Amino acid sequence: IDVDESSLTGETIEITKNSTGQNNTVYRGTVVYSKEALMKVEKVGNDTFYGKMSQELQEDSQDSPLKLRLRKLAGTISVIGYISAALVSISYLFSQVVVENNFVVSEMIKTLTNFPLMFKHILYALTLSVTIIVVAVPEGLPMMITLVLSSNMKKMLKNNVLVRKLVGIETAGSLNILFTDKTGTLTKGQLEVASFITGDKKSYLTASELKPYKVYEEHLKYACVYNNSSYHDENNNTVGGNITDRAILNFIKEKPKDVKKIKSTPFDSTKKYSTMTLDLGKPVNYIKGAPEKLLPLCTNYISIDGKKKSLVSKEFIMSDIKNKTSNGIRAILLAYNDNYHYEELNRLTLIAVLYLKDEVRKEAIEGIELVKKAGIQTVMITGDSKETAVSVAKETNLITSDKDIAITSNDLANLSDEEVKKILPNLRVVARSLPEDKSRLVRLSEELGLVAGMTGDGVNDALKKADVGFAMGSGSEVCKEASDIVILDDNFLSITKAILFGRTIFKSIRKFIIFQLTINLCAVSLSIIGPFIGVETPVTIVQMLWINMIMDTLAGIAFSYEPTLKSYMYEQPKKKEETIINKYMYGEILFTGIYSSLLCIFFLTNDTIKSLYRYDPNNKYFMTAFFALFIFMGIFNSFNARTTRINILSNLSKNKAFLIVTLIIVIVQLYLIYYGGELFRAFGLTLKEIQITILLAATVIPIDWIRKLITKRRHSSI
Repeated sequence: IDVDESSLTGETIEITKNSTGQNNTVYRGTVVYSKEALMKVEKVGNDTFYGKMSQELQEDSQDSPLKLRLRKLAGTISVIGYISAALVSISYLFSQVVVENNFVVSEMIKTLTNFPLMFKHILYALTLSVTIIVVAVPEGLPMMITLVLSSNMKKMLKNNVLVRKLVGIETAGSLNILFTDKTGTLTKGQLEVASFITGDKKSYLTASELKPYKVYEEHLKYACVYNNSSYHDENNNTVGGNITDRAILNFIKEKPKDVKKIKSTPFDSTKKYSTMTLDLGKPVNYIKGAPEKLLPLCTNYISIDGKKKSLVSKEFIMSDIKNKTSNGIRAILLAYNDNYHYEELNRLTLIAVLYLKDEVRKEAIEGIELVKKAGIQTVMITGDSKETAVSVAKETNLITSDKDIAITSNDLANLSDEEVKKILPNLRVVARSLPEDKSRLVRLSEELGLVAGMTGDGVNDALKKADVGFAMGSGSEVCKEASDIVILDDNFLSITKAILFGRTIFKSIRKFIIFQLTINLCAVSLSIIGPFIGVETPVTIVQMLWINMIMDTLAGIAFSYEPTLKSYMYEQPKKKEETIINKYMYGEILFTGIYSSLLCIFFLTNDTIKSLYRYDPNNKYFMTAFFALFIFMGIFNSFNARTTRINILSNLSKNKAFLIVTLIIVIVQLYLIYYGGELFRAFGLTLKEIQITILLAATVIPIDWIRKLITKRRHSSI
């Protein structure tokens, strides 16, 4: 019997099963196309193919690259936060006990033994510590990550990419290697008649080219439509039969006239042909089958002008067939016999040899090219023959040089894990694959520290084991359930969109961290140094909480809507062990953070600067200006953080949320300056004082330009 196992394997070619050979196992969910047989149930439950796949889907999946990186980042920032809190407390107590007593030991002892006073100092020091921890630890990061993932999920749905697991988006952006199915992913997943050749060695692409040649066209239609187990239903959909019969029926756009059927013989895998006898005034036998079986029996051919001629081009036709089939194309020969003797197949008249092919998607070629430019290795894993797989790989530019390796499942099984790891960088095709091949390749890739992705549409695809699994929208429900992302249009190019969104998300997270840690560094430095320069609280606790709100909540929203830029696809993928904060980020955080701290210290200690503001015994206007300076520095730094370019307005119009949030912060800050009062230690500034403050804050932009010019010569950006 012939069985369709595409629900398991994703491959559309029918598999022949027999009771005598080794290939005699049939599975639940498959479709019998021809004949019938008695089935003996040998396995049930978890022992079945579906049962084993179900157990595999229940296995715990490994942590995503983002989760691993965030865990490392959390550890680093926690240590920094605790150290900063301790230093701030020590700094404050040192200033109160030592500096305020002018380093006189006796006075210091008096302060230390004044328990009510020391309790007050210690309580304030602890309050400062808690405030610093709140500021230093980016508690807004989880919110920002959830927001950036969910906002991009909506955008991806518009691009036919359905995200089932949010973290899968970022993981897609971290891919190093992508294992992809062939059928339905790189190809259309359905056979089509790509061309045909006649007995006079002429080749055609469509049946409509033969409209002027009525006699020949009729024979071609009779052979394709009547000697066919498929048919058109009332909605003109092609139903029944196998994939080959459906492709041949779809090849004929206009039906032939109705004629009486006399007798038929269905296709037999032993005989390798099927027949249909029609009443065309006299019995005419139409034959369809394997060229190697039928071509030797053809003595004549019908030319396109409708004349029967002696067939002298057998060698040419056979050579053409061998050339085409070696490239993964299927050949079907059509012939007829009008000297009707039903039991005898001889003296046949050749009509045509049809070449059927699962056409490569045009978008797949573009998608493969984009993935290559993104530095991601693509490996095609298919149940098809090696010849067919290599042909598709060459057509999609997956194989472009002699170094590229194509092997079969048997070849892979004969290699040890270490040998597979050696050839993996050059591996492009695995043909005649088994389910365990996919799981093994994913496992070995992950052992090499690679972030592995897997596409598929059958239940045997190892999507659960991969770091990120892409299921095709037309695939099985089991496959979709195991996936992180579903490609609704079965388009390989849509996978590249998921990769682009993933990379954009990771960059958005990094931009947010640069912005936040720059302000953190400045705030912590001031809290430590402030007591030594005569300013115990350069930023009050309430002001610090407002700053924290800007850094976490509002900045999280602003950076969550960064645009996807195609230039991200031309960068090399991040390594799995790469931390979130890289050298470029450390450089920007330290450079801008230190400059901001020095600017604040200069502002607080320089008499010339102080003279630019109205005098008050309690310095209330001057400290209001400092509060404004700190906030506006953060605003300008947010523009620096969102791009590595000198032009800080680059692609800004594509992130309207950033502009809206920035405008809200400016409006609220101006309101607090004039109406904050004692609570925010803000008492209003004149227009001139505001202008001076904003001008000083804006100096962080040209300073950052200098850093960008220097770092661009050394290494890549975020």
